[in-house]
Amino acid sequence: MVRRIAFAVPGDIATPTGGYGYDRRVIAELQAQGWQVDVMSLGDGFPRPNAEQRAFALARLKDVPEGVPVVVDGLAFGALPKEAEAIRGRAPIVALVHHPLALETGLSPAAADALFESERDALACTERVIATSPSTGRLLSEDYDVPPDAITVAPPGTDRGAPARGSTDGIVRLLAVGAVVPRKGFDVLIAGLAPLADLPWRLTVAGDLTRDQGAAAKLEADIAEHRLVGRVELLGTVSPERLGALYAASDVFVLASHFEGYGMAYAEAMAHGLPVIGTTGGAIGDTVPANAGVLVEPGDVKALTRALRLMIENEAERRWFASGALAAAADLPTWEETARRFASAFEGLA
Repeated sequence: MVRRIAFAVPGDIATPTGGYGYDRRVIAELQAQGWQVDVMSLGDGFPRPNAEQRAFALARLKDVPEGVPVVVDGLAFGALPKEAEAIRGRAPIVALVHHPLALETGLSPAAADALFESERDALACTERVIATSPSTGRLLSEDYDVPPDAITVAPPGTDRGAPARGSTDGIVRLLAVGAVVPRKGFDVLIAGLAPLADLPWRLTVAGDLTRDQGAAAKLEADIAEHRLVGRVELLGTVSPERLGALYAASDVFVLASHFEGYGMAYAEAMAHGLPVIGTTGGAIGDTVPANAGVLVEPGDVKALTRALRLMIENEAERRWFASGALAAAADLPTWEETARRFASAFEGLA
């Protein structure tokens, strides 16, 4: 018997973000494990589609053969409660939640409330829900009324990499990886680095600069305001090969995210043996143990500055946390293991 699912994503699955990267890798691993995966795009406009975009998405969902489970990426699913209700009972619906839509940084209270209600209503139409971390799973159960026994936790896999060789010129190379959007806290990071201009460091930011033009413009303005031009390099989106080279040449990974549903970049950094500076936002604490780095409260600039100073000034501390990062990375799931956990959500469906 052919094991078959449909996998519905918003927009273009080739989009270079962690969430889409998760989708691509899971689909490839499922196919390698003998699953037939019918990938479909639900169109653009998410997570705030207009009426025409909603109608297109519903038509695509109705194209799924009756009885075939359909996985819907959460960036779209949380915005489609009426559409989920319309296909409920026709095909088992499995929602994939990377992180709840209402927890995106920068939303007005009214917009956050609307997204919360929308996603909660959509989740009520599911047979199963896949969360990318235990923390997100608990959040869905406690705040979104998803029954705990309907939740499957399938954290992202992590490719094993060679330990970073680091810098050799006495300058501590800091690396931040993530799209430049408000949730990633780049404004907090620049403010945290500003008092450390007397120390020998350079920061490289690898991540999409086109997702949020306002956030990108603010980052450039913050760099100029704090007189850090020449010490902070914004690369935009880079190839996997270039990203691997950046990890290899860096000394410390730092990202001041306000919230993460998992934190794939943190895990990738640990797999390269980089000590981590991050926050306790969302599931980051699930991903980064205490012996792999220093986590501070989201938005706490002074605490971030202290953590940065500790890592920049103390090579012994960097080595100690690097060792812990490698040890922690050894326990992270592979993508093959992630796909098996993902597939377990379909047991008993159709």
